[in-house]
Amino acid sequence: MKLAYQQDAMPDYIAVEGPIGVGKTTLANKLASNLNYDILLEMPIENPFLENSYRNPNQSALAAQLFFLFQRVQQLEELKQKSIFEPVRIADFILEKDRLFAEANLNNEEMRLYDKVYEHITIDAPIPDLVIYLQAPVEVLMARIERRGLKFERYLTQEYLTKINDAYSRFFLDYDKSPVLIINAAEIDFESSEDDLEMLITKIMSNPKGKTFINLQPSIF
Repeated sequence: MKLAYQQDAMPDYIAVEGPIGVGKTTLANKLASNLNYDILLEMPIENPFLENSYRNPNQSALAAQLFFLFQRVQQLEELKQKSIFEPVRIADFILEKDRLFAEANLNNEEMRLYDKVYEHITIDAPIPDLVIYLQAPVEVLMARIERRGLKFERYLTQEYLTKINDAYSRFFLDYDKSPVLIINAAEIDFESSEDDLEMLITKIMSNPKGKTFINLQPSIF
């Protein structure tokens, strides 16, 4: 059942962000369905270098990172061209995340090459009207990753997820391009609980400014 909401109270462009396994795509899909938004999703399964980069970062990290960069730039360029005709949309990434992962995954020489490519191909990407940043402890991320059972994620380690979690925390400490809802998603069930989703949509409709920390109370089953 779709939730009732006021269209004119909703941001035109919402981006959902957070570390691997936190539930970005699940939430983006639920919001898009309930708000009748077009959706723009990352496609990690299309990256032919990703599994090997998790298994052996020294061999494939740069290739995997550049593939993602080209993919995200192309997606956002298409979004920019369509925005006049389709003014409402939701994405499960922002372009800046690409550099966040590059800095976490690449050595100094690879990072210099990445920077040169980044400078030449990045676009004036659309800026979200709102970013939803989902947080969860590494133990929760590991459990969710194991539960969804994607083949290319089987080499992810707790050490790596800790590094990515820390990188996200540092990134959003200084991020000021858009208002940010920072949500403790450790015990929230956006996939099956309409109550949890309704609580979030109510927060979105309140037109938050700056950074807003939210600790939604999970629904009781």
